[in-house]
Amino acid sequence: MLEHLRRLASTGASYTASSVISKLFAVALLPVYTRHLTRADYGAAEVLLATVVALSIVFRLGIVEALLRFYYERGGEEQGAEEQGAEEQGGRSASRTAGLWRDDVVRTAVSFLFIAVTVGALLVAAAAEPLSEGLLGRADTELLLITAGGLWVFTLYELMMALFRLDERARAYFTASLANVLITIGLTVWLVVLEDEGARGLLLGNFGGSAIVLASLCWVHRARLALVPSRARLGEMLRFGFPTMPAELSLYALNFVDRVALARLAGLAEAGLYALAVKFAQAVTVIVRGFNLAWPPLAYSIRDDDAARRTYAVVITYYLLLAFTVVLSVSLEARWVVRALAAPDFFDAYQAVPLVATGVALYALYLVLAVSVQRTGRTGFNFPVTGAALAVNVGLNVALIPPYGMVGAGIALVAAYVAMIALMYVVTRRVFPLRLEWGRLARIVGIAAGLFALGELLLPTSGWGGFLSRAAVAAAYLPLLYASGFFGEREREALRRGLARVRPASAQPPQDLEALRTRADLMDEVHDPQ
Repeated sequence: MLEHLRRLASTGASYTASSVISKLFAVALLPVYTRHLTRADYGAAEVLLATVVALSIVFRLGIVEALLRFYYERGGEEQGAEEQGAEEQGGRSASRTAGLWRDDVVRTAVSFLFIAVTVGALLVAAAAEPLSEGLLGRADTELLLITAGGLWVFTLYELMMALFRLDERARAYFTASLANVLITIGLTVWLVVLEDEGARGLLLGNFGGSAIVLASLCWVHRARLALVPSRARLGEMLRFGFPTMPAELSLYALNFVDRVALARLAGLAEAGLYALAVKFAQAVTVIVRGFNLAWPPLAYSIRDDDAARRTYAVVITYYLLLAFTVVLSVSLEARWVVRALAAPDFFDAYQAVPLVATGVALYALYLVLAVSVQRTGRTGFNFPVTGAALAVNVGLNVALIPPYGMVGAGIALVAAYVAMIALMYVVTRRVFPLRLEWGRLARIVGIAAGLFALGELLLPTSGWGGFLSRAAVAAAYLPLLYASGFFGEREREALRRGLARVRPASAQPPQDLEALRTRADLMDEVHDPQ
């Protein structure tokens, strides 16, 4: 199990590194963008960027989710079968046969998605005027035509990047992501700041950078590209993947409907403030994105169900610990971050930051539970769960946005994620039970909530005194968890030994023996958590 956790940490860190750089640049440029865009322009661009992701989910019909599973699950089965056949008949190696299987799966996914997203982009372009009126509350055909092209580019770019994830080529993934970030920033700054293109420039910059990198990725993956899918393989993959599409769409809609609802019920300016709050929750988004990219391939690669159950439960605990450490810090210091990085007209965005950050953190918990169900092939459970959560979200948005604006949207987001996690846990108990560490999970959330309430009720809301006192409250989080008994005896001992490594070598036990003891303690703790 420890090896699985190390793989998750290393691949997740690699994927997160590119995301960190992207988010840092995005946040650093907010002072520029918010001084050259109106709140309405910013809101319109963010609504359409979110629309691209939602439409991409629809037109890919779950084929990327099927690719992630079939590449590992069926590939492994074929490998085992061919290995036996090779031993009996002296045929070609099992590894080569498994490689051919995987190439067939990849080519099928690539060819199908190319056809599907091309059709989808043409449909969006044809319906540009009514779509713009429905999404933005105004007719803007040009922005929707740009959105149609962005749909095509975004979907194929994500597919090409997924191929790096399948092979766990983290360095290549990082390089391509960094190139995309740098090119996109250059184009966007030129169009928004120098050419004063407003929302149009923000969209063209985002999609133009990805289009340039997509051309390079197609060349890198040229041996795996195809235009005609395998009919037999495609049928299998769609039978698995298609039921995940409504679930994934309703899941993403939790982060999309609120922006459309704000645009229609409170105006594009309020939607722009909310979108900025989402940007200021980027520290949490970075963690979730790295986890989201690294987790499914690793989770599906664990063959033994008992080992998978133990790993999944431990991953949930430590992910939540990391995520809520960041959520607490971001939430307490939201006012100072917004003052430093946005134009004064956007300051009120800080009000939604704690809620958005919490909602983003909860998403990854759903992901672990969903993968637990999907490894059994029972994908039909996903949509009822995410559909119910979406209904909660829509209902609360309609009720809360008129009186509370973006804060109401944030409350609706958190409530919907809580409902979704609870429902998916019920499903998980039925098809793939996990022994979650409820006591430790309660400490993570409870202590973080208590410290946030303390900071908001008792500490200053401006000035260096407020900033530093809130930072001290955030810094107290891990020590309070330690004092509460969150860490078991073996974990505390491992922490003490880890800290001892920074002392002079003469004050430590021999390094190799110390490393072996620490590894042994960590392994015991993973198998027998306190």
